[in-house]
Amino acid sequence: QVQLVESGGGLVQAGGSLRLSCTASGNIFTINPMGWYRQAPGRQRELVALIFRSGTTNYADPARGRFTISRDNAKNTVYLQMNSLKPEDTAVYICYATVSGVGTWGRGTQVTVSS
Repeated sequence: QVQLVESGGGLVQAGGSLRLSCTASGNIFTINPMGWYRQAPGRQRELVALIFRSGTTNYADPARGRFTISRDNAKNTVYLQMNSLKPEDTAVYICYATVSGVGTWGRGTQVTVSS
């Protein structure tokens, strides 16, 4: 059984920053890529950013230039540094990883940006 556990969400004012973390645990053979999605109320889940073991990254347009994704392969952990946050970034941020070929999701962490 593999688990993804997120931390770091919270309430922040517009223009502020937050750093999210997600650690995978359990029976892991390979884990690639890792990343973040988000889902706002009434909206579909959308990609925020992905990072491959090689360090290659893929950002969705809303995140590019403001968010930075990184990972620690030794710790099976992915991070999302979010700067210049906007009220429209408010959502549940959900960790994703392909673990041993299987798509795996965390439970999510709430990020709320006040105006």
